[in-house]
Amino acid sequence: MSRLSTLPAPTADCEGLDRGPVRTALRECRPVNEAAVARATRDLLVALGADLDSEGLRETPRRMATAYLELLTPEPFNMTTFRNDEGYDELVVVRDIQFQSLCMHHVLPFRGVAHVGYLPADRILGISKLARVVDLFARDLQLQERLTTQIAGWLQKELQPKGVGVVLEAEHLCMSLRGVQKPGAKTVTSALHGLVRDDPRTREEFLNLTGGRTR
Repeated sequence: MSRLSTLPAPTADCEGLDRGPVRTALRECRPVNEAAVARATRDLLVALGADLDSEGLRETPRRMATAYLELLTPEPFNMTTFRNDEGYDELVVVRDIQFQSLCMHHVLPFRGVAHVGYLPADRILGISKLARVVDLFARDLQLQERLTTQIAGWLQKELQPKGVGVVLEAEHLCMSLRGVQKPGAKTVTSALHGLVRDDPRTREEFLNLTGGRTR
């Protein structure tokens, strides 16, 4: 028997927004004013010396506003879970989930892959939902460390498994295109909960399944 937990679309009310690693119901969003974003983008481009009367740039403020709204708006979905009637008690891992997010320091993209796993207890999760949870938190102004702990903490709280493991590997364009300019450098972060953290054999199995790069 399945259980559906509906994750709503973003709302305009963000009073008292909890910025911690675990949020009870999806993640509340920020209010976004598309017209104000377009005006601010126009001002930025003018300050950078762009000629917005030229044909190629005339619609750029609107296009930039639309692009940022897309990158920062999570998609709603139903978190479908099922009773673990077969008593499955081994790791469930989905590797190489592609994701992209925006660095909160420079508002430049970072992108890579997520490896997400859990040790089931009473319920199991539709495996596509592991990818959807990654996207849920990636569509934000983010730090990779924060994104990693949010994904793991949310799964631990909402699914209540015996353990959760999350590893992210990403290239940050703020490091590739500017500053130190080291294209190809990857940042690896991990967050472990429950038996995936506390039981040495389970931890080793998870890290081996995800490439073992965090050891």
